[in-house]
Amino acid sequence: MKPNFEMISAVYAVLIAFVCNIVLCPVIIPFLTKLKFGQNVRDDGPKTHLVKAGTPTMGGIMILISFLAASAFFLKGNFDAIMVIFVTIGYGIIGFIDDYIKVVKKRSLGLRAYQKIIGQIIITGIFLIYIYKYSDIGISIYIPFTDGKLLNLGLLYIPFFFFVMVGTVNSVNLTDGLDGLAAGITALVSIFFMFASNAASNGILPITGAAAGSLLGFLLFNAYPAKVFMGDTGSLALGGFIASMAIILKMPLVLIIVGFIYVAEALSVMIQVVYFKLTHGKRIFKMAPLHHHFEQCGWKETKVVTVFYVITAICCLVGYIATRKFF
Repeated sequence: MKPNFEMISAVYAVLIAFVCNIVLCPVIIPFLTKLKFGQNVRDDGPKTHLVKAGTPTMGGIMILISFLAASAFFLKGNFDAIMVIFVTIGYGIIGFIDDYIKVVKKRSLGLRAYQKIIGQIIITGIFLIYIYKYSDIGISIYIPFTDGKLLNLGLLYIPFFFFVMVGTVNSVNLTDGLDGLAAGITALVSIFFMFASNAASNGILPITGAAAGSLLGFLLFNAYPAKVFMGDTGSLALGGFIASMAIILKMPLVLIIVGFIYVAEALSVMIQVVYFKLTHGKRIFKMAPLHHHFEQCGWKETKVVTVFYVITAICCLVGYIATRKFF
């Protein structure tokens, strides 16, 4: 049997990114603490989270550095991979600016909503131009649970593209609310995309390994009780990575399956807001996003995180069944 050099490269990328993070975190976390880059905890959140105030944030910087360091060894002029990295960094920069305003400028809300959206639309627009003009990806997407059938969206691909990109990024951002939650779930989804990329043989496999390894290393310091938070620097970057991977692999519909927790978190917020306005103050959930609802129901933070991990792992297996005939 011939060795799968792409998969071997991905394994090396996992290990490089993992080692980078376990080297970086013990150095950068004390530095963030010294600079007083501590998390501001909102008073309207769960009261149990108040003890987290002051925990260093902006740890997404370490995720990005280790991701880039590992990816750099395996790019080989692959423009699809380069664009995924561009999108990841682009969204990460938006998150960094937001974190900087919150932490350094002491403005609790960070960037205004419209400023975030404008930045996200610009990054997404550049990615869309690449997809249309400079790649062979096309505007068709795989339909899950079929024999690899494709759906050509035509002109509808443009609004669909923006919805997938911006929606995914902000859904991942909403998921980042408990110690290790967003990092662990995204590590699992990244591993799913690692195997999907291997089947597709499109050259982006190693960067999925870099993302998974970076997150696994970061989890050693982000798991409960967290020594550092990723902040919007990390959560927006991870959202950009996941969304762009789904686009490159023509799997945005599959992302609904493997990223079920992201979808559930976002829907819980939208349902809560709409219902609150329609009923003049009533709520469906005790608190949104969904992970806070379970906390308010009496679940410990670690139980919520573990259950969401298990659900994601099962969803990734379902995602495999949904895509096993695509390649």
